[in-house]
Amino acid sequence: MDRELAQIVNAYDVRGRVPQDLDARTAAALGAAFADVVAHPADAGRGQERTQVLLGHDMRTTSPELADAVAEGLTARGADVLNLGLCSTDELYYASGVRALPGVMVTASHHPADHNGLKLCAAKAAPVDEDSGLYQVAAVAARYLRDGVPQAGTAGEMASWDVLSDYAAYLRSLVDLSAVRPLAVVVDAGNGMAALTVPAVLGPDAGLATLPVRVFDVHMRLDGRLPSRVGGPLEAENLTALRHKVLDHHADLGLAFDADADRCLVVDEAGEVVSPSAITALIGLRAVEAEQRAGRHATVVHNLITSRVVPDLMAAAGAQAVRTRVGHSHLKRAMAAHHAVFGGEHSGHYYFRDFFYADDGLLAALHVIAALGEQSHPMSVLADLYQPYADSGEINLAVDDPAVVDDRVLGAFRSQPGVVVDRLDGLTVAHWDTAPQWWFNLRQAATEPVLRLNVEAADDDVMRRVRDDVVARVRGGRR
Repeated sequence: MDRELAQIVNAYDVRGRVPQDLDARTAAALGAAFADVVAHPADAGRGQERTQVLLGHDMRTTSPELADAVAEGLTARGADVLNLGLCSTDELYYASGVRALPGVMVTASHHPADHNGLKLCAAKAAPVDEDSGLYQVAAVAARYLRDGVPQAGTAGEMASWDVLSDYAAYLRSLVDLSAVRPLAVVVDAGNGMAALTVPAVLGPDAGLATLPVRVFDVHMRLDGRLPSRVGGPLEAENLTALRHKVLDHHADLGLAFDADADRCLVVDEAGEVVSPSAITALIGLRAVEAEQRAGRHATVVHNLITSRVVPDLMAAAGAQAVRTRVGHSHLKRAMAAHHAVFGGEHSGHYYFRDFFYADDGLLAALHVIAALGEQSHPMSVLADLYQPYADSGEINLAVDDPAVVDDRVLGAFRSQPGVVVDRLDGLTVAHWDTAPQWWFNLRQAATEPVLRLNVEAADDDVMRRVRDDVVARVRGGRR
């Protein structure tokens, strides 16, 4: 890959600082390359129907300029652009699903305000990543940066679509909240795109029926400078305002979204974070029950960092649980391959068959609201049913040589009785079939010499012992 683009093109998307790493010229080259590699507008010159590409952008101050540049590249290569304008990533996926069109979303997700990037999808929200065209897009873009973007015989045209109302109505059609008990919900949009989508889906902005849900807002104002948050909603320091407001208003639930609104984190009525694994189990069981009522066998997908409670409960409910590597494209592909009804990740991304196998933070939130409002217990009691084990959270460990460290840790554990080792994604070592129950996963970060450690055990004492042992071995010592 071209060295200039290698700094911003990773396994799943494009991200970098603006303008140091990503500027309008690079965005235009990437848009033109996307047209060639994914959208195939050249077919229009051979008597085929012209190709149309969806284009949306988030609220970052640099997003409109970069979106204009992407549109310039797309139309130069003969692709028509259906511009969604200001929207969430979820809205783009919805539009891609219902129109069966490829799409480009200008966003850097939860990254700082001086960053931006592109999320790419093929028709019906199918992922475009390292295994499905992203590196080919980068290779063509590198050539266009060197030689210029060649003009197609006929330039593409621009049209627009205000998709918000359609998106809101579609989500409402998937989860019926009309009969839930009255609930008070605090929503922290983080000055991101949930400030646009939440009032449409839960409130009056899309002209939908009033729900028995009262929303109290935190940072519910679009601001591309992202003044309220550094990083994503999983970071504890970013939840302080949400937790305080939940307690101040005696709310039933708190919800936090990342900047492009495709990720959701849940806080209970006491201001405590509910594990994304618990939310995966909760929504997964709802989805399984619905499938079984319809007479269908249910499959739920989860990544290997998700708590063991997920496969345990899915198996107990008579469903199949499919374990995948970490990353949205792996989840989406596994869901499509298994026709899975639902999928969840430890990072707060949730995927739905009825949402084109794509992730949607707000749709996940609707399911949580429905599950809470259909029974009388508080969120903390409901959450406790789905988080029986102790976990470490993700621990980042800087190392000089990840491969050497990986070998050292494996050598320390692989000969222990009852241990099972697998290499689906990094190193997973499990001692789960006999007491004491524990497992850990050690994965190398994609862009830096960092190992990410996750540990889970049947109780907190065992989790701490295993965690400290692995950390000590990573750092070269012994307990």
